[in-house]
Amino acid sequence: MRRKSEVYSWRVSPVLKASLEDAARRERSSVARLLEKIVQDHLRKRGDATEDDEEQERIRARVRRFAGAISGSDPTRSSRVSELVRARLMRKHAR
Repeated sequence: MRRKSEVYSWRVSPVLKASLEDAARRERSSVARLLEKIVQDHLRKRGDATEDDEEQERIRARVRRFAGAISGSDPTRSSRVSELVRARLMRKHAR
């Protein structure tokens, strides 16, 4: 995540402020983080994604290639996930 250096300030009604604080509390987040998420979602819907959003999407796309890729009936699989992923990567990128 890029370091934040900019401040944006605006006035809101007491009712809106209370609603934002309640929503942030329910999501176990700060108001600033909630507002950032709301703005990013809005910009993404409009097609105005930021560079950070684009980078996060590239990371998610790479992770999705592996999500659910380890399957089988091995009951010890979850305790050996690092070993299994490492072996799969070695096979995939073996030279």
